[in-house]
Amino acid sequence: MKRSRMSFKTRKSRSSSIRKGKLDEDVWFKIVSQDIPRISQEPVKSLGRWYDSSLKDTKRGSEALEKA
Repeated sequence: MKRSRMSFKTRKSRSSSIRKGKLDEDVWFKIVSQDIPRISQEPVKSLGRWYDSSLKDTKRGSEALEKA
């Protein structure tokens, strides 16, 4: 998809749908008939932090203590 001279890469994007405080695995997002992978399928690292389907920061705290 190209819009205003920028291209959107679905393979580099991740999606998640949250309903009533829980992940909804039945929802798929699409752009130009291409599925965007769910964050539960492929975690992504952004700004030095990993994002996955757990939605909890307790694991991140223990990882920070291990690095220190």
